[in-house]
Amino acid sequence: MSRIKACLDRLKSQGRSALVPYLVAGDPRPEATVDILHALVEGGADILELGVPFSDPMAEGPTIQLAHERALAYRVSLRSVLDMVARFRQRDEDTPIVLMGYANPVERMGARIFADAAAAAGVDGLLIVDMPPEEAGELNAELKRVGMDAIFLLAPTTTAERMGHVARLASGYLYYVSLRGVTGAAHLDVEEVDRKVAEIKALTDLPVAVGFGIKDGAAAAAIARVAEGVVVGSALVERMATAGEQGAASAGAALMTELRQAMDG
Repeated sequence: MSRIKACLDRLKSQGRSALVPYLVAGDPRPEATVDILHALVEGGADILELGVPFSDPMAEGPTIQLAHERALAYRVSLRSVLDMVARFRQRDEDTPIVLMGYANPVERMGARIFADAAAAAGVDGLLIVDMPPEEAGELNAELKRVGMDAIFLLAPTTTAERMGHVARLASGYLYYVSLRGVTGAAHLDVEEVDRKVAEIKALTDLPVAVGFGIKDGAAAAAIARVAEGVVVGSALVERMATAGEQGAASAGAALMTELRQAMDG
């Protein structure tokens, strides 16, 4: 059983949803990333989404775009990110880690080489933002070979037919994008999210995590009532950036505790 499935099954048995923070590897500096990951888990995170820095992160809003820029200034590469995961695994063998990024770095490495290296480092899942399911066959086969989950995005505009197609290719969980826009956009319509998550669940038994637009405890708690996972990215990245390099880990942990308490309440 994968770490992701084991985590989500355990939380389901407890009547709880997963708290899934997203951060960009190498932001605010590469040496801090592993400590930040541990701090997030200590604060209450269940699954970690680690962004691979990329020069054109088109799905991201300004907050996360700046985080990519900061990480790239330190020349953080896909290999660097895998090294960070391997160092995290020296202390934590249980918390699932999902890499989230764009196709180019993986394609440059090669699907088979990437899958072997990521599995050896301790990565549990991969979400490629700009890779349509129709083009993911080779990569998915390599991920399946090494027991890694392939996670896909669903949008508010995704048709039921395409939802079913994507769900058949995916494993681990499905990531529902709650907004028509980039990460960090302003308005979260919980009622619409509830309707769309219900549509997804009518087509698949896979858990659903919801991200984009979740900024505070109230929003996290509302989403936790309808989905198996709550993904928080821009709010976390902004909180850590405001705290500065020395305070990023403690600021991230404090936000996790705040959200976890709201979700469990």
